[in-house]
Amino acid sequence: MSACVPTHATDSAHASRDHEPHAPPPGKFRKFRKFRIAGTDVSASIAVFLIALPLSLGIALATGAPLQAGLVAAAVGGLVAGRIGGSPLQVSGPAAGLTVVTADLIHQYGWRTTCAITVLAGFAQLALGCLRVARSALAVSPAVVHGMLSGIGVAIAVAQLRIVLGGTPQSTVLDNLRALPAQLADLHPATLTISVLTLAVLLLWPRIPGRVGKAVRVLPAPLVSVAAATAVAAFAGLSVAKVDLPSWRSHSLAGLPEGPVLGLAAAVLTITLVCSVQSLLGAVAVDKLVSGRRDLGTGGGRSNLDRELLGQGAANAVSGVLGGLPVAGVAVRSVANVKAGAVSRNSTMLHGVWVVVAALLMVPLLELIPLAALGALVMAVGIQMVNLNHIRTITRHREILAYTTTTLGVVFLGVLEGVALGVAVAVAVALHRLARTRITHTEEDGTHHVRVRGQLTFLAVPRLSRALHLVPQGASTIVELDGSFMDHAAYEALQCWQDAHTAQGGNVEVTGRAGTRIAEPASASHSCCRPWTAWRNHHCDRPLEAPRGESRPSGHQLASGISAFQRNTAPHVRSELARLAREGQQPSQLFLTCADSRLVTSMITSSGPGDLFVVRNVGNLVPLPGAESGDDSVAAAIEYAVDVLEVRSITVCGHSGCGAMQALLGTPPGGAQTPLKRWLRHGAPSLERLAAHKDEGGWARLAGRAPADAVEQLCLTNVVQQLEHLRGHESVARRMAEGTLELHGMYFHVGEAQAYLLTESPDDVFDQVTPSPHEGTPREEPPTRVKV
Repeated sequence: MSACVPTHATDSAHASRDHEPHAPPPGKFRKFRKFRIAGTDVSASIAVFLIALPLSLGIALATGAPLQAGLVAAAVGGLVAGRIGGSPLQVSGPAAGLTVVTADLIHQYGWRTTCAITVLAGFAQLALGCLRVARSALAVSPAVVHGMLSGIGVAIAVAQLRIVLGGTPQSTVLDNLRALPAQLADLHPATLTISVLTLAVLLLWPRIPGRVGKAVRVLPAPLVSVAAATAVAAFAGLSVAKVDLPSWRSHSLAGLPEGPVLGLAAAVLTITLVCSVQSLLGAVAVDKLVSGRRDLGTGGGRSNLDRELLGQGAANAVSGVLGGLPVAGVAVRSVANVKAGAVSRNSTMLHGVWVVVAALLMVPLLELIPLAALGALVMAVGIQMVNLNHIRTITRHREILAYTTTTLGVVFLGVLEGVALGVAVAVAVALHRLARTRITHTEEDGTHHVRVRGQLTFLAVPRLSRALHLVPQGASTIVELDGSFMDHAAYEALQCWQDAHTAQGGNVEVTGRAGTRIAEPASASHSCCRPWTAWRNHHCDRPLEAPRGESRPSGHQLASGISAFQRNTAPHVRSELARLAREGQQPSQLFLTCADSRLVTSMITSSGPGDLFVVRNVGNLVPLPGAESGDDSVAAAIEYAVDVLEVRSITVCGHSGCGAMQALLGTPPGGAQTPLKRWLRHGAPSLERLAAHKDEGGWARLAGRAPADAVEQLCLTNVVQQLEHLRGHESVARRMAEGTLELHGMYFHVGEAQAYLLTESPDDVFDQVTPSPHEGTPREEPPTRVKV
């Protein structure tokens, strides 16, 4: 339902604009407004076109396809995939990741059959998109995906190295490697010069420093490198092979597939797999790039992966029919599109238009490009596909075996075979980790330690039971779990033993690897509070300590807490916080309490975000008007809450063991006036009130009993005194006279987790808030105005 709201809102806005006095009349002019193209989309499309043109020709050259096939694929990728796809800012076209696959198909079946295979792969993608399985494609291990791309990159680089050195690439990596020594012995100086120049410009262009570098980087490095090589070849009169674009009249279109059925089916599956995975991963990457941008309109939302699969399928079907290369999302062009400021799919489509214009009108200029420059450009792209950052990440997550297997399999066997091997290894590694659990039992200083290393599944239950039964009855035991998963069978086994051991007088503590205690899961009755009070696994009964011999940085706890919030709590509260951000703060009450770190205001009042306007200070003090002496922070907060936010009640909350009240009682008058002493002077009226009540023999009472000590008595008296100070504020007095504001006194006993409310009575009496017998929640207290 939420997805419909923006649409209706937009329609309403359009409707209102259509009837404005100066708006054009509704009807035929309305449709033209929909096709207005932003200037940033035009500039971004030109930037992408300048990158796509040389890369499309280079990839076509690397595959052995007609050079026009690269231009056809680039145009179709921009126009068809750009219009239909679900990732508006992703640019599609002939991708380097398909070079090895396509070259192998052309070698086996010829060009026309390869086009037919591309058409069938497009239909397969359309079927997958209709079945809405795009998300499941992302379940493939990233190690396998990056291994596949690395293997393809290695194969591309080795093949294009033959062109860079002036030779002709062979069909396999091993054949190219075997021919490399002879190629090095018979170099072509002119070709090598063009190749080295292209690589040098490609490498150095983005690294030009200063303002000059910033200015010239407007032109993309691939275009500048190919243009420089072309200019040098033309002016120096070098004898090198150049681009040869035959007439479009002789361009070959798709034919009926010819070959063994199983071989053709495997080819269709390979093209479908590589195109789909690369495009879907590219769409996810584009989403990450645009997530922080605020200038995006309808084109900047999260990608619809099923629609993206449909767009890629339609583009492959059309490209194959028109005699083009297979199409997929291309990372280099997509990143350039986003960084150039594109805001909608119009930039992607316009880049396709520019490719069509270039293919029809710029043929004489394109035929000046040396083939060695395109080969060097594609070789550099292949090298970049072996991403060192990905390798480091995969190594850190212990997935290097699957990555290496996939890479070597793609290089020496083929893409489909390499991916299949990689998936098999990834599954085997996952099963090995799941089944490999090491359980040990030791005794240290009279305490028995049962340590579990690895995932605790039903397969490990027999070994766990043997280790637990080595613990004598009544012994103190620590069970240390070092794993991220425990299934139900293992939990039942551990829980049953723990209950039996505890019943026999033993003591059991379950901890993590670092010795941090693991608390019991929260009960279902309190599940509604989890989004607001994430206290599961919190050390409520003892302070958090660093392990022996280890000194943690001061920011460790903050960083880990923020990480836990982002991981566990943020998904639950994101929609609620988004609503609060839209509507602004509208709290119902001002809650003035002490700065004590043990007071969790939202928890003790069962409040959510936006319910309380909280003011905290040392001693929950409210200075009398005129006595602030330059510190107006509390008075400003009261005025803002009462007059601007229009809260309906103000609560002053004291608590047990208040350090400020202890300081008031224990600090002698006089001495150096520190900031703390100057602030605590606002609590002097509470001391005077306490002394007066003591002389009169009247103490503030706590649920029918006398306070435990003088500190608790002062804490209770201070709440009543600060309520009296509140009435001295002009805004509070006015609202109370109008009957629109109420004051409440509250006292929270930290050790007992018990809340008390100040009742309306001649004496100061704090009544205990007790749970309702029906709902297990605090009963609703009638609103009370406190007599002070």
